[in-house]
Formats: sequence, structure tokens, C-alpha cells
Amino acid sequence: MEGIEKITAKIAQDAQAEVSRLERETQAQVDEMVAQAQAQAEKETADTLARGKKAAHERLERLQSAAGMERRKLELAAKQEVLGEAFDQALEKLCSMPEGEYVKLLTALVLEASSTGKEQLIFSAKDRAQIGKQVVVAANEALASQVAPELPESITDSKVGAFVGKLVNTTAAMVNGTAMLTLSQETREMKGGFIMVDGDVEINCAFETLIRLQREKLEKEVANVLFPQ
Repeated sequence: MEGIEKITAKIAQDAQAEVSRLERETQAQVDEMVAQAQAQAEKETADTLARGKKAAHERLERLQSAAGMERRKLELAAKQEVLGEAFDQALEKLCSMPEGEYVKLLTALVLEASSTGKEQLIFSAKDRAQIGKQVVVAANEALASQVAPELPESITDSKVGAFVGKLVNTTAAMVNGTAMLTLSQETREMKGGFIMVDGDVEINCAFETLIRLQREKLEKEVANVLFPQ
């Protein structure tokens, strides 16, 4: 009997030892699985945080870029508004110049724009009536003086001499085919300036056009500063 009990006890002891071993191995496997799961979870959390930070940073950059663009647009709009007001004031000042200065300005523009000295000048109805003839006469005299021979002051320094000088200038101009600007019967809607016509060719020297061209030039310069290529 004692032998059977010993054998039974031995079997139970060995079984218990095997169970303990299996429990230890199982626990070790469980611990390893938990550790791996924890590591994977931490990695995924870190990856998620990294992606979130990257996405947040990219969104911040986009918002900052959009804000900068909007600021530049507002600055450009403000500058355009200021330019517009300045050019509007310039147009009003040009159109309200004293008559003598206005005639001199228009005469200078005519001389700069004329290429043959035979063009027609079209003014607004108001300017044609008030200063049209003055401008044509002054411009023709200036063109004539450019081609006329220089006379001694002893001849021109008198009323008769001045008349002779004008006669010589006119004759020289006729010979050279210039100083034959004419005042057109036609009028156009414009605040100031004139339209120079030579056959089918028109040169627009209306103040509104000249100022608009200058404004476009300055606006492009402003835009190039704000939005460099």
C-alpha cells in the first residue's frame, strides 16, 4: 500500500510541477503579448500624434499664407484707392488751370504729339469755343519758328520787325510743309486735352486717357512690389 501511495504522490507531485511550469510559460507568453501590445499601442499613439502635429502645422502654414495673401490684397486695394483719389484730383486740377497756363500746357502737348504739323485738333465743345484757336495758333507759331532762319535782333526788335519775323516764319513753314495745324469742326466728350487726327490715325491726348495710362503703369508697379514673380 505504501508503495502505491508513494507512486501516487510522485505522480501528483510531477503533475503539479508540470502545471506550474505551464503556468509560468503561459504567463510569460501573456506578459510578452501584453508588452508587444503596449509597445504597438504606444507606437500607434506616437504615429497618430505625429500625423496630427504635422497636419496641424500644415494647416497653420496654409492659414498664415492665406492671411498674408489677404493682407497684401487689402494693402493693394488701399493703395489703388489712394492712387485713384490722387489721379482724380490731378484731373480736376488740370481742367481748372488758369486759361493762360492751360493754353501753354496744351500747346506743349500738341508739339510733342505732332509728327507732320498738318494734323487736325479736336477739343471738347467748351475748350474749342474758349481756347481752341489759341492753341492752334500758338502751336503753329512754335512749329514755324523751329524751321525758320534766325533773324538778327536789330530786325525783330520792333513791331515792324516782329511782323517781318512772323512773315518769315510762316513762309519757311509753308516751304517745309509744317505749321499747318487746323482746328476741327468736330468736338468730342472729354474733360480736357485734345484728340489729334492725321488721316485715319488718331492720337488720344485727352486728359482722362493720359491719366488712366499713368495710373495703370503705377498700379502695375505697386502690384509687382506686393506680388513679386
